[in-house]
Amino acid sequence: MNIISSWNFLSKIPGGQFIFGKYLGFLVPYSGSIGARVLALTPGSSRIELRDRRAVRNHLSSIHAVALMNLGELASGLALTTNIPVDARAILVKYSIEFSKKARGTLVATSNCDKVQTSEIREILVKAQINDEQNDSVAQVLAVWKIGPKK
Repeated sequence: MNIISSWNFLSKIPGGQFIFGKYLGFLVPYSGSIGARVLALTPGSSRIELRDRRAVRNHLSSIHAVALMNLGELASGLALTTNIPVDARAILVKYSIEFSKKARGTLVATSNCDKVQTSEIREILVKAQINDEQNDSVAQVLAVWKIGPKK
């Protein structure tokens, strides 16, 4: 079962989003470490929430920069991997993030990418935006993913 099929099935049942989050954390253990929750997932689009809590905070009582980077990578990766051919795979090869304000409170990362038609080797830029509860920008992500055929 692919990631979209899993989401479509689980997101419709009580507790399914929680189960999907655990499943995603199992598939990608490091990304699962921040405990983000998928709010919406369609081919080429993702919306992911990160609650502000001690486990993701820094010494300045705001969400740690690396937790924000993890959230942006997860959002861009889900948007991309749900929109590539079944015979393709992707790996992150370049990543940059620009922080615009201290991250506090619940955050939402959104990402969109165009459909990838073939598994030919190439690099694709995927952007992600992270906003706070006031819908203010906290960070902007530029992720370059290398696409290629599965081995």
